[in-house]
Amino acid sequence: MEAGGLGWALGPAQRLAAWGAAAAMAVGGVVPYIPQYRHIRRAQDAQGFSTYVCLVLLVANILRILFWFGRRFESPLLWQSIIMIITMLLMLKLCTEVRVSNELNVKRRSFTAADSKDEEFKAPPKRSYLGMYYFDLNYFWHWSKFTDYVQCVLTFTGVTGYITYLWLDSSIFVETLGFLAVFTEAMLGVPQLYRNYQNRSTEGMSVKMVLMWTSGDTFKTGYFILNQAPFQFSICGLLQVFVDMAILLQVYLYRYSPQKAVSHPAHPASTKAL
Repeated sequence: MEAGGLGWALGPAQRLAAWGAAAAMAVGGVVPYIPQYRHIRRAQDAQGFSTYVCLVLLVANILRILFWFGRRFESPLLWQSIIMIITMLLMLKLCTEVRVSNELNVKRRSFTAADSKDEEFKAPPKRSYLGMYYFDLNYFWHWSKFTDYVQCVLTFTGVTGYITYLWLDSSIFVETLGFLAVFTEAMLGVPQLYRNYQNRSTEGMSVKMVLMWTSGDTFKTGYFILNQAPFQFSICGLLQVFVDMAILLQVYLYRYSPQKAVSHPAHPASTKAL
């Protein structure tokens, strides 16, 4: 009788735990960016955060959604990608607004124009001899308007979506797409790792964000293994945890020598890490 009663109680508890884990997987990925977002908004300074982190996550999650069309995986992982894309766009919007407000009298850059100033935003963008828009690669992902980032993301989504549509019946293509998605996400911390190395400092970076990265990636990797997700997810999850640990090691190594990153907004090389 007790065993039967215990079994009746364990069933709902297990389902509740499964739902909780699925919900944590879907929304937990964006939690680490809340303290970083608040820090940037409060300090009005985005120099300590690499927006290439946003680029990595946008590419990874767009590819993951396309991978879902070729090989269906659990819905929480799909929702995680959708929520993460929205979050990264919000982070980009804030960082762009803060950076532009701090860079007065500096030439502006856009996705479709090679070189423009504030008063020239409404002018037609330059064209190449092929009639196609071009942009300065030195200023890639360092544009002055949030809409330029949106245009870039939509262009990438359209091109990769069309290629996926054409090759969706190829299992080799689908598996490669899945690997690229999770491998790109595994490289999430590399831009921040490199930026910290360049500055010899972790000033401006939210340590809480990195701690949440580490705990979240550890939980996520365990979730992948226990739920038998595609093998690409588990392998790259472990790599992601390793990168997180390397950034935490930088926090320890640079703790006695905080140094504010030197900003030279007028020169492309100095802004590329943003």
